[in-house]
Amino acid sequence: MKNISVNAFINILFTLVLSLLVTALFIFISWDKERQEKEELSRYQLISNALLSTAQLNPSPENLEKFYKSSFVKPVAINSNRLLILSKGDPIFKKDTVYGSMHIFAVGDSHYIYLERYGYNLMLKDIKSKTIRLKITILVAVLIGILFLFLYIAITRKLSPLKKLNQQISEFAKGNMQIKITYKSADEIGQIAQSFDDAIHYIKTLLESKNLFMRNMMHELKTPITKGRIAIEMVEDGSSKKTLIRAFERMNELIDELAHIERLTTQSFQPKLKKVSINYIVEESLSLLLHNKENISIETKDEILTTDPKLLSLALKNLIDNAIKYGEDSHATIKTDGKLIKVLSKGRSLEHPLDYYLEPFTQEEKRQSGFGLGLYIVNNITKRLNYKLAYYYRDGYNVFELKKES
Repeated sequence: MKNISVNAFINILFTLVLSLLVTALFIFISWDKERQEKEELSRYQLISNALLSTAQLNPSPENLEKFYKSSFVKPVAINSNRLLILSKGDPIFKKDTVYGSMHIFAVGDSHYIYLERYGYNLMLKDIKSKTIRLKITILVAVLIGILFLFLYIAITRKLSPLKKLNQQISEFAKGNMQIKITYKSADEIGQIAQSFDDAIHYIKTLLESKNLFMRNMMHELKTPITKGRIAIEMVEDGSSKKTLIRAFERMNELIDELAHIERLTTQSFQPKLKKVSINYIVEESLSLLLHNKENISIETKDEILTTDPKLLSLALKNLIDNAIKYGEDSHATIKTDGKLIKVLSKGRSLEHPLDYYLEPFTQEEKRQSGFGLGLYIVNNITKRLNYKLAYYYRDGYNVFELKKES
């Protein structure tokens, strides 16, 4: 019950109630039919006893007419009709009393009472409605059903804004920052919609401030780094010069990685998809590396992919870079199998689960070069391109996989 939607729960609830109502109706109709049959037999016996006991008293036609009317019966006068009923009718009851005998016949939905006493016989047709109670019962059931239907429609209409609100929240989660909640009401759903609208506005403001800060910061840092890098070339060669050059290069690398992160984490960012080969992706990723290509082995089976080549190449470049940096032999192997791309490096297994290294500025060993942003960037790219990043350790090798999700 916890995992089903509100609409599904309401549908199940009303279906269950309606089923119970229909079941109760059939049970009541069956019970009422048996009760009505018993009441009919009792009434027939009273009518029969009354007529058979007064047969010799010769009551007046007026008194008989009143009796027939009050008892909801009428005599069958034509003998041919009597014979037809006696021969074709279905006998459902017979009883002998001190006054005479009584036979009950059913012809279709009609019941007939046939009375006999020492040469006296009489056939009566029951004209009392047998369906009045059934009609009332069905009418009440229909009215209850209509009431339940109105309740169902009223509840579903009251909750229908939740479906639209859920769609708008999903759109916002996918990166649509232009969502505007238009539902206005004083009820709880309206309050939730207003709170969510306020949250969207607040988040948009925060993201705009963050993006503006990141761009301004990177722009302001680029200028002094560039000037410092130019100025250091004028310094005489020595260990201090090499240290300063490496420091400026590291700062440039950090700014470049922060630029990638800022681009990838922008909600409005959309990958530029096109069809490319896996070999092209591998070549592009190698062109981004500063490492000697002798440290890289390639075992590829070419396959056509629909992806953003720049992003996928950047993700693969980061995996190769990590493999060379952290591998025991500073060597990385690239393997492809269909649409699956693997990067292998020899070394010890990771000490923590993969999720630990997907956080920014996280490294296995702090003394290693880098900023701990490589896997964070790879993870964001895989999410954008609908890929899955996986890791496992096998036969002394750390293996990172990029696999297209279906």
